[in-house]
Amino acid sequence: MTRYASPAGGLPPQTHLTTGRAVLTDAYAVIPRGVQTDIVTSALPGWEGMRMWVLARPLSGFAETFFQAGVELAPGGGSERPEADPEAQSVVFVTRGALVLTVEGAAHEMAPGGYAYLPAGCAWTMRSEDGAAFQWIRKRYVPAEGVDRPEPFVTTDDAEAPVPMPDTDRAWATRRFVDPADLRHDMHVNVVTFQPGGAIPFLETHVMEHGLYVLEGKAVYALNDDWVEVEAGDFMWLRAFCPQACYAGGPGPFRYLLYKDVNRMPGWLG
Repeated sequence: MTRYASPAGGLPPQTHLTTGRAVLTDAYAVIPRGVQTDIVTSALPGWEGMRMWVLARPLSGFAETFFQAGVELAPGGGSERPEADPEAQSVVFVTRGALVLTVEGAAHEMAPGGYAYLPAGCAWTMRSEDGAAFQWIRKRYVPAEGVDRPEPFVTTDDAEAPVPMPDTDRAWATRRFVDPADLRHDMHVNVVTFQPGGAIPFLETHVMEHGLYVLEGKAVYALNDDWVEVEAGDFMWLRAFCPQACYAGGPGPFRYLLYKDVNRMPGWLG
């Protein structure tokens, strides 16, 4: 069974060295799992028994298009009104425990690997009897003339067949929860898997902004001018056009939840 990383919380002892892997540059950021401690959590109105580690948010010099957080629910935790912004769409990916997600009146039991897309304006609630953790990704939806709005759906990581990248002998594959040709969607949130030794064999340089939450394994990742080691529980933000590549380090697969903005003309600043 696949094990998905979740923030562990806690606090290092006073004897712990302060040197670490966290870095923020103009082109990328790395937020390691070890800095996702109790003292950096936030809570939200309208939720009970909830805390979150904010990993990305729209901010000058940082993420421009999306919000992402690791959320932890205590037993009985959840919300009857989790989304306050009617223009925000969401993806929920469960990493630990179990929860019930009710979407437009239909209840869905979600376990680790559970995935839900919740379009802007969708009515949804969430509750966990025994506690749970999930990644929550939000983006303001950009409508397009002549294109219908997408509908909600709930699925699982295992239900989607991985699509191998060409000429990689299945060392690099992507689980795509939305058809890339479906122009209703202006963001994709996929699960990318590299087998041990698998690689992105060139420096990808493209317009999409990325958020990468490492679900499993470890790798060496190229980010702009640097090579950095990352492992399960780490988060990476990459601005548009930041060069990137990686080598999966083994001994097991290296997997991450990948956000990117797609299918819309880039907007103007200011």
